[in-house]
Amino acid sequence: MYRSPHVPGIYTEEQIEAWKKVVDAVHAKGGLIFCQLCLLVYQPGGGAPISSTSRSISENWKILMPDGTEDNFSSPRGLDTCEIPMVVEQFRRAAINSIRAGFNGIELHAAHGYLIDQFLKDGVNDRTDEYGGSIENRCRFLMEIIRAVVVAIGSDRVAVRISPVSNYVDAMDSDPLNLRLTVIEKLNTFQADMGLKLAYLHVTQPRVTPSPEQIGTEDEEAKFMQTLRRAYQGTFMSAGGFTRELGMKAVTDGDADLISYGRIFISNPDLVYRFKIDAPLNKYVRETFYTHDPVVGYTDYPFLNQEGNDKDSHMTKVYS
Repeated sequence: MYRSPHVPGIYTEEQIEAWKKVVDAVHAKGGLIFCQLCLLVYQPGGGAPISSTSRSISENWKILMPDGTEDNFSSPRGLDTCEIPMVVEQFRRAAINSIRAGFNGIELHAAHGYLIDQFLKDGVNDRTDEYGGSIENRCRFLMEIIRAVVVAIGSDRVAVRISPVSNYVDAMDSDPLNLRLTVIEKLNTFQADMGLKLAYLHVTQPRVTPSPEQIGTEDEEAKFMQTLRRAYQGTFMSAGGFTRELGMKAVTDGDADLISYGRIFISNPDLVYRFKIDAPLNKYVRETFYTHDPVVGYTDYPFLNQEGNDKDSHMTKVYS
C-alpha cells in the first residue's frame, strides 16, 4: 500500500529495463542499491486497496491524489485467506525482477502502515483466520513472504524494514515491544534453522512518529531501541532523525551497525562527502518529496561549492 501517485513499479519488462539505467548509474559510482518493495494503494481497474481489514482509515490521514490535492482514503478490502498466497507470489516476482534489473538486493517494507505492517499490528488486523489474532498469526504473512523471496534470490539479498512505534494510517499496536521482539525472534530462528543471514534488519526510530503513551521519554525510547538491537542476531540498521553526529554516536555505541538517511540524502547528493568533511547541508523542501516531476525536488539540489550554493539560500547545519 503506497500513499502517493506516480510511484515506479517493477512488475513489467519495460519497468525492469528502465530500472537498469538507474542501477547501472549507482554501480558506476561504486555504490550498492536495494529495491524497497511494497504494494500500491492504487489497484488495477480502480479496485479497492487491499488490506488485512475492511475497516476504513480515519479522516486524520489523507492520500495524495495524482493532481497534487489530498483526499480521504478509499475503504480497503480485506484479503480473503485464499488470496494471500497470490500476494506472496507478487512479492516473490518483484524480488526476482529487482535482481534482473541489477539491484544488489531488496528490502521488504513491513513498516509505516504498508500492507505487511497492516497484518502485523493489532490496531489494524482484525482477522479471525490464521493471519489474525495472536502475534504468532499476525507474523505469518511477513514470514511467508520472507521465505518465498529468500528461496528466489538468496538471503544475503533480502532485508526487512519495521517500525516498532508508528501511527501512520492508524497502524498502531497495543504492545509494540512484544510484537517487534516476536518478529525479531522469528527472524533469528529462520536464519538459524536455514543456516543463513539476511542482509540487514532496518528499524525506524520511534521519534519519527512518536507515541508518548507507548514509549515515553527519550531515555525510554533509547532503551526500547537498544533492546531490539541486542535481540537481533544480524546486521542492524537504524533510521529516523539522525544527524551526522547522532549517526556516528549510534554506531560507536553499538546501537546500530548501519545508519539510514533519507530526507537529507535527497537534498544533498554528495551527503557522504559532506559528512566526511563536516560541511553544511542543503535544506530539503518537503513539499517536493512526492511529486512526479523528473527534476524539481530530486535532481536540482546543488553539490558542495556548486554555483548558486550559497550560505544564505541553500545551506544549514541543521534540518527540520
